[in-house]
Amino acid sequence: MSAFLALDLGTEGARAAVYTADGTQAGTGDDTYPTSFPRPGWAEQDPEHWWRASVHAARAALAEAGNPEIVGVAVATTASTVAVLDGDGRPLRPALLWMDGRAGEESALTARSGHPVLRYSGGSDAVEWLVPKAMWLARHEPAIYRRAARITEAVDYMVWRLTGRWAGSRMNAVCKSNYDPRGAGFPNDLYERLGVGDLAAKLPDEIVPVGDPIAPVGAAAREELGITGPAVVASGGIDAHLSLLAIGGAPEGRVSIVCGTSNAFVTEIAEPVFPPTVWGPYPDALRTGRWLVEGGQVSAGSVLAWAGERLMGRPRAEIGRLIKAASALPPVDHGLIVLDYFMGNRTPLRDPLLRGAVLGLTLASSPEQVYRAAVEGVAYGTRQVIDSFSEGGIAVEEIFLSGGIRHNELWLQTTADVLGRPVSLVAGDNLTLRACSVIASVGAGRHASLAEAAAEYAPRTRTIEPVPAHRDAYRQGYADYRAATEATTPLAHRLNAPERRQDP
Repeated sequence: MSAFLALDLGTEGARAAVYTADGTQAGTGDDTYPTSFPRPGWAEQDPEHWWRASVHAARAALAEAGNPEIVGVAVATTASTVAVLDGDGRPLRPALLWMDGRAGEESALTARSGHPVLRYSGGSDAVEWLVPKAMWLARHEPAIYRRAARITEAVDYMVWRLTGRWAGSRMNAVCKSNYDPRGAGFPNDLYERLGVGDLAAKLPDEIVPVGDPIAPVGAAAREELGITGPAVVASGGIDAHLSLLAIGGAPEGRVSIVCGTSNAFVTEIAEPVFPPTVWGPYPDALRTGRWLVEGGQVSAGSVLAWAGERLMGRPRAEIGRLIKAASALPPVDHGLIVLDYFMGNRTPLRDPLLRGAVLGLTLASSPEQVYRAAVEGVAYGTRQVIDSFSEGGIAVEEIFLSGGIRHNELWLQTTADVLGRPVSLVAGDNLTLRACSVIASVGAGRHASLAEAAAEYAPRTRTIEPVPAHRDAYRQGYADYRAATEATTPLAHRLNAPERRQDP
């Protein structure tokens, strides 16, 4: 039996799966790695942990599948998780995780640069993207920046570990490093204006479209992973963005929301539009000739974990009882509003200085009321992103949900209720792994195109309808959420101003 190996590096760990040629999942594995939070708003990981966890996960998946011959491999990772490496690929410092928000001032500088390529990212680079992080390193850790031979996205680091080649994902380059696939490539003149004129030399040597073959797995990695067979590595990309390949494809109007620690929103459009509240449109990021648009909700499932586990001290095993108790309460009847900006806002406000809040607390407020308000606050944040798509001229006709939301029926139903429209829940825990199997199949030559493979591997779904009786309550709750955001923004900015934070 020949098969494909899919690897996914998430926020908390690595996952692997083996898929047969007909798209059946034959084996899975996973392993975790730690995240450090050295200062508020900072988040770091060790790239060596990514590789070790991937090896453990892959070996487990291969063993469960009976160690088949692997014909294709693909990798997806979080976007904007940035490794800083020496000439031998060894980390010079911990990697800056996607949620790391230290580069706020640098992000603002990109907005003031006025470079035309920024038209494709809404006028600026987000605080978490590679370029602002590289700028931060050059300004605050100049010795490390000078020594760095590579400043690279996690997916490109993983491809190097697998193949020995610095071959970058076109998706990551276009979406996170201002790469122009239809023109000049990396914008050296922009990097020069931003004080990192040598950045392009630290980026991958070649940029490869999603699904194109790069090289077979190298001898050292092959031995570590226990792989047999041709094992051709195909160019992967950003976990959430690739989810479009795991929901049967990306026709106009289909939006994928991957709901986990954060929520990621992605869709493809045939013709570009340029609303300032969303990210993109990115040319040829997923498929050549199409434009990718994205939105992001920085804190989603992480807010619910904070409310249940950290604030209330409930063990994870007991969260189900808390969800059940909160589900028994009527919507918005608790008098509370939770703002989901625990790590800032990405879409549509583009404000890394916003912070979370729980408003309306009394001495009678119960744990289940606070938890339900947190679920509603996350759902309001989701609607805020979807509204920004629609208001920006981006069609939203179908919404597919996937990820951790499938384990929380209250979160799932509340999202449909607040959006006021049906949503489709995708079966399976990990769309990213399924998307990687699509990519690996194309890279190995088993399918002619991403669209063909995506259609063949389309998953099962179920539809969640909004409850009509909840419409008016959530309409008012959403209005209160927007009003609370406006009212608390000046205070959040003052509390989180650089002069009030400890200097790095």
